Amino acid sequence: MTDPQVPDIDLSAYDISQSKLGTVNSDGLREITAIADLTPHSELLEYVEPALEAAGLKVVLVATAADATTLEKTQNGEIDFNFYAHWPYVNDQNETNGFTIVNAGDIHVEPIRAYSDKYTSADEIQDGDVVAIPNDATNEYRALKILEDQGLITLDDSTDSTLSATVDSIVSYEKQIEIVELDSAQIIPTKDDFDFFITNTNKALEAGITSNVLFSESGENNPFANIIAVAQGNENDPAILAVVAALRSDAVKKFIEEKYNGAVIPAE
Repeated sequence: MTDPQVPDIDLSAYDISQSKLGTVNSDGLREITAIADLTPHSELLEYVEPALEAAGLKVVLVATAADATTLEKTQNGEIDFNFYAHWPYVNDQNETNGFTIVNAGDIHVEPIRAYSDKYTSADEIQDGDVVAIPNDATNEYRALKILEDQGLITLDDSTDSTLSATVDSIVSYEKQIEIVELDSAQIIPTKDDFDFFITNTNKALEAGITSNVLFSESGENNPFANIIAVAQGNENDPAILAVVAALRSDAVKKFIEEKYNGAVIPAE
């Protein structure tokens, strides 16, 4: 009889006893460590936990908020994987810091969105309005791209090939808006200072904001899927393969679609 508490996820193809990561605990489960953001990352890991444990694997979250040291901890083996970022960001950090972190699997997309407490429609945006956007390379590109898609600005054509942009990449303003670049962690706490703001949906979910969604990035063919990131050489370890398989399962796709109502989209 199937345990109703265990999601219908078949991990029988993965021999966790052959994993080289982590240690075996007193319950006979192989424990591996990770850092994952709270929403939806840790929630997804919590959902698949019974299936992983049934396969002999325990994921121990050492933190539910990634920080500037998370990738370094992954690189040096202090944690076995992280789950909070998309590949363009991780790849940029690899190049900047000399890391060799690899993508073990695409899991979900958090479409970046424009929100407002002042407006209910993008049609209301006026000349002189001030918008806050994230200032890290890839998410700033995403924010500027949806402003362009909305017909508010035009970007240099080269940004589509590099997946990076700043306000200096704007070649024209179709609407005379002021764009303020901020650390992503500062956007929601200061949202009242702006006419509208652009942020990742996981940040909005974690903050429980009820601001109006003005427009959103498409999830189709989106290169910014959040990934399971591991040190090079660990991507084919049975424990990592099992985590990726669980998170990419049909059960998790259904869970995402039912729980997050479009704010999180399963990766293709």
